[in-house]
Amino acid sequence: MSAFPGSPRLLKGALVGTDPANPFASVIVFQYNPERMTRRLTARSVRGHEDEGGRSEPFRLTGPPKEAITVNVELDAADQLEIADPLTVVSGVSPALSALEMLLYPKSSTVIANTVLAELGNIEIIPPRAPLTVFVWGPQRVLPVRLTGFTITEEAYDTALNPIQAKVDLTLDVLSYSDLKRSDPGYSLFLAHQIAKELNATAGAARSVQNLGTALKIV
Repeated sequence: MSAFPGSPRLLKGALVGTDPANPFASVIVFQYNPERMTRRLTARSVRGHEDEGGRSEPFRLTGPPKEAITVNVELDAADQLEIADPLTVVSGVSPALSALEMLLYPKSSTVIANTVLAELGNIEIIPPRAPLTVFVWGPQRVLPVRLTGFTITEEAYDTALNPIQAKVDLTLDVLSYSDLKRSDPGYSLFLAHQIAKELNATAGAARSVQNLGTALKIV
């Protein structure tokens, strides 16, 4: 939060797991926005494809680029402990860490149901499906992602050994319409993101052309 009165309110990034059975269990709003974000884009190029003349087509694409995002999130119970927040006093930052970890766990109810089916002799057990996870970073960047893994570093504990300070290194793979079925909500979510990016690129290109024209007049 800004220390200057009247300054715009800073939005916070978040990870949201869309789980209709327990919608509040997978909403993780970053306590502090990461100071930096690393994004790596890799083109989806056609390999080995040649035209009728036998020439390769290195610029032909099969879809949007693969994108991986890494962010470092910090959790600190100091502010909540200062106002004696009951949940933080009892558990430190464990609830926030657990919400993150739940994005990688199958639901226990599904595990129990599959165990019962296996005990009853059901041979074909369908692996549980993880909820759609959405990375929210401002109104123009709402992306379906797959959380591929993360590292938690717990740095301080309370008297009951609950973590009260922690750092989390997150790695996210962005899922596009090349990865998702058309019926999946993430399909349309990514397509809307691409359209917004195209509009931004067009606006930026128009400004660059205008600046170039002004520079040529000066010369």
